[in-house]
Amino acid sequence: MTILVSGATGNVGRPLVEQLLAGGHRVRALTRNPAKANLPAGAEVVAGNLAVTASLDEAFAGVTAAHLISFGDDYAPLSNGPEIAQTALRAGVRKVTILKGDTEKTGLDEAIEASGLEFTYLAPVEFMSNALEWAESVQKEGVVREGFPEVPSSMVHEADIASVAATVLTSDGHAGKEYWLTGPEALTAPQKVAAIAEVLGREVRFVELSRDEMVARWREQGYGDDDLEFFLMMRTNPPEAGRTALPTVTEVTGRPGRTFAQWVRENAAAFGG
Repeated sequence: MTILVSGATGNVGRPLVEQLLAGGHRVRALTRNPAKANLPAGAEVVAGNLAVTASLDEAFAGVTAAHLISFGDDYAPLSNGPEIAQTALRAGVRKVTILKGDTEKTGLDEAIEASGLEFTYLAPVEFMSNALEWAESVQKEGVVREGFPEVPSSMVHEADIASVAATVLTSDGHAGKEYWLTGPEALTAPQKVAAIAEVLGREVRFVELSRDEMVARWREQGYGDDDLEFFLMMRTNPPEAGRTALPTVTEVTGRPGRTFAQWVRENAAAFGG
């Protein structure tokens, strides 16, 4: 059985490739630039992009299961969902996981559902890697400046998303399900900063920014009104899964989810540790 992993060099794709190879599976890794992929030697790395239908025939050839992403490079929903589904069907793909980037169904979601392929949605909440936005200020100043300090986030380790995907792609009983994926704890920004400080073994201060200061920062970073609306919603009225630790990772994989402290230890060098 050959398993296709799209977005193979991404935050989820890379650990998924590694975990599937460790489990003894044949992996085909889809990436736009194989020369720079730096993936494990056991992976078959092919050039392609889900957004470019013409690049997918070779990628899907001989594949029986595939990990797909419902959005493109700019995080906009893919516009060629029916073509992706038909290419997968022609190749003999039987099951897919779809990594969702939005709560709404995309064209790819609808096309996969209509195709008859066995599908499972993976709906992660905030990625732990978002904390890398703080790395420079922690390293240089020992400070994190952030707003909305009372709002918890049940952020998930990217390797846990990959573990769920690997389990679904290589076992039965997951067809038609949507798995909301969180970490094992919900932490506020000050609690995250405290975890970083503990791992680094030095003081890291939390400085609260106002709502207006956060909006101004996002605008300086180039985000538009729709993005700002989404960011504010997630920080003032997040969905239940975004602020509640769910047992999904453990229920699917049989292993406890990785904690934020573990993620910080793995990435301590980025924070000057």
